[in-house]
Amino acid sequence: MTVEPYQPHLKPEWDMVVEQSRNGTFLHRRDYMDYHADRFEDMSLIARDDSGRIIAVMPAHRCGDTVTSHGGLTYGGWLMTPRADMIAMTEVWRLMTALLADMGIARLIYRPVPHIYHKYPAEEDLYALWRAGGRLDRTLVSSVIDVSEPLSFDMSARQSVRKAMRSGVTVRESDDWAGFWQVLEERLATAHGARPVHSLDEILLLRSRFPENIRLFTAEYEGEIVAGSVIYYTDKVAHSQYTGSTEAGRRLRSLPLLYRHIIDTMPEGIRYFDLGTSNEDAGRYLNEGLIRQKASYGARAVAFNSYCIDI
Repeated sequence: MTVEPYQPHLKPEWDMVVEQSRNGTFLHRRDYMDYHADRFEDMSLIARDDSGRIIAVMPAHRCGDTVTSHGGLTYGGWLMTPRADMIAMTEVWRLMTALLADMGIARLIYRPVPHIYHKYPAEEDLYALWRAGGRLDRTLVSSVIDVSEPLSFDMSARQSVRKAMRSGVTVRESDDWAGFWQVLEERLATAHGARPVHSLDEILLLRSRFPENIRLFTAEYEGEIVAGSVIYYTDKVAHSQYTGSTEAGRRLRSLPLLYRHIIDTMPEGIRYFDLGTSNEDAGRYLNEGLIRQKASYGARAVAFNSYCIDI
């Protein structure tokens, strides 16, 4: 077996392995990863078996003597095909650490794909990590609804849905990305002094590359967008990548109605609706108001762990 750095000419093979993997999503395809290639020094790796076939790939970038898998993505880690069993991944991990050491890397930050995104069980990497001395670095908590057997909206959320409907708020899938981005930018700036990770041009580029995976839903009142959510659809999960509302949207209780519509129109095969994390300061701070709001829709916690290992 071998582990070697990714090279751009391997893009077709990389994307094929992501598609065949048990835990990869469209975020790991090179057309998604490489939109911000100018911001990261790529350090992605590929693992081949003794016949030369690629059995796993790891999206990663390098910053000094640290490799992170992957700082520009929500999650990364080794993406494993069915051929990458436990024995193979133990050897892959050994070869990877030897390669990184030879390249002057002192530390690996490892952010595995959370189990709800797996198409088939795929935690061989976590055992190999533990065997190699990996330690928990941080934990974020994401709020997730099991749409196959969802908990009910609580009374307050149900009342909000009825209020929004009585007020004339409507929800639809939308192509008004510019209109929603204005709402989102204003909300993030006002509430958090922040900006979206993606610019409007970037999200439009990614939408053009992955139109079935990246979709926008908006709540509207008297012809104006008052709330919206960008949903990333993977094989098993719908993830709310961005959500924002105006002051009028909050007054009209638009978000519960928006989420009710998204849940009720979920594509076939989707098991989970991931409403995102509610943490700051690398997980040390929990936004209790935000996570309480998500819990009112029936969402409960899934831990998104990140690990550290000295090379």
